[in-house]
Amino acid sequence: MFYVSEIKTEAPENFSTPLQEKIYKSLGDLHISFERVDTDPGITMEDCQNINGGIGGRIVKTVFLCNRQQTKFYVYAMRDDKPFVTRDFGAALGIPRVSFGSAELLMEVAGVEHGATTILCACLDSDKDVTFVVDREVIEAESFCCTDGTATCFIKLVPKDITDKFFPAFGKKLTII
Repeated sequence: MFYVSEIKTEAPENFSTPLQEKIYKSLGDLHISFERVDTDPGITMEDCQNINGGIGGRIVKTVFLCNRQQTKFYVYAMRDDKPFVTRDFGAALGIPRVSFGSAELLMEVAGVEHGATTILCACLDSDKDVTFVVDREVIEAESFCCTDGTATCFIKLVPKDITDKFFPAFGKKLTII
């Protein structure tokens, strides 16, 4: 049986990664409320369906992409049931095709391991060229559920807090397609 905790409204007592700590500190500093659940590692779509039931929302699927030269990076959040099509993504942004970034680049650029990718990594200082992208359907939903930078904790936020408070606080732009 897949473990999903009861809903919590406070940060974890102990942080697993520097990104996780920075996310919760940022949410507190910005007075952004959230709900979260601790889980078994949520890697597969079946895992995410179990988490959806526990958190009361739909976990977004977030992918890490890069250009061929590995100089431009994209963190893209979309509905969990939407297939990722590179041609459509590139056309929406007016860019050449992209590919999935390696696990090493994911850690270097976004501060996360495979299975924990999140647009909330926008709170990290980075000298890399990173574009944060979200599907319109996702940002217009009543809640935004994603990892907190780990594959064992998922967080539910109000999308308006992400667009109006979180991203502006870090001087980052969120592109909606």
